[in-house]
Amino acid sequence: MKWLRVGAAMSALALGLLAGCGGGDVVDASRVPRLRAQPADAANGSPGVVMPRGPHSAFTPFRTTGNDGTQVVTTKWSGRKSGFTGDIWVWLPPQYHQPQYARSGFPVLIALPGAYGYPFNYWAGAPFALEERIAEWSQQGKTLPFIVVMPVLNPAKKYYDGSDIPGQPKMGTWLTEDVPDFARANFRTYGSRDGWAFMGSSSGGFAALKAVLKQPERFKAAIVNGPDTAPDSPMWQGHPEEMRANDPRYLARQLAARRGPQVYLAFELGSLETAVPDVKRFVRDYTGGPIHSTLFEIPDGVHSAHTYIQRMADSLHWISEQMQGPVPSA
Repeated sequence: MKWLRVGAAMSALALGLLAGCGGGDVVDASRVPRLRAQPADAANGSPGVVMPRGPHSAFTPFRTTGNDGTQVVTTKWSGRKSGFTGDIWVWLPPQYHQPQYARSGFPVLIALPGAYGYPFNYWAGAPFALEERIAEWSQQGKTLPFIVVMPVLNPAKKYYDGSDIPGQPKMGTWLTEDVPDFARANFRTYGSRDGWAFMGSSSGGFAALKAVLKQPERFKAAIVNGPDTAPDSPMWQGHPEEMRANDPRYLARQLAARRGPQVYLAFELGSLETAVPDVKRFVRDYTGGPIHSTLFEIPDGVHSAHTYIQRMADSLHWISEQMQGPVPSA
């Protein structure tokens, strides 16, 4: 799947550049209902807000999103736990700066691209307009207003499977510990896993799937787009035990045997993808019990973020129903 990842991602980027700054994909979210009346934390009066603890990052504007004054900004973050320093892009929803939410936390969506995702995370760019779409859907009450954090994925353009492969940069620790530490340092978040989710496509989809299954005590949900469902980096050679410990199939079996915690996986899949049988097999054989799943199959869809953005509102709605949302002050 490695070459497919690269080719599909480059094709997607080229198409995206032609689409213009507004996001050229036709995305119909009209069928997506509003979320339940209250976020889960509003009902029990215990939002568990974690205020920014620092060190605070210096941000550089990357692009303005829509007409609401929001921006994607970028910075470098030195991961204390992984030892890796990399670029991170981030976007705050319009609600984050509204007075009624000044004391509330916000859920975090760690968004991972396909292919190398290095040196650029394409979800930060204008072609897919992910941020503009989340702003629209959250204001319509269809999804939560996520903080979107977009780190680099595969430095030096090597596939690390979102894992700590022996002798290699600790990209699993980077994604699941250092990147959340970055968000907690700079923004109002939640202490509970109910405020933390992943979204990824292709190689990023594998990393998102594996992160939630491996650390369900930290992350509650993932949107998994056209993923590999087994580790396949050539750098695993000579490390079979570590490779198995990062295999979503093995992790799913372990989680089921423990009977929790409950996790929620929204799969997106183009009907023309070669991965269709494999992903459907994974959903059939490795979900159930504490692993809740839904599958959005996109007719005539191919292995591309331009396919996955078409059902992103459905996926974000589905995980939003399981997560913690901001609570306005009385």
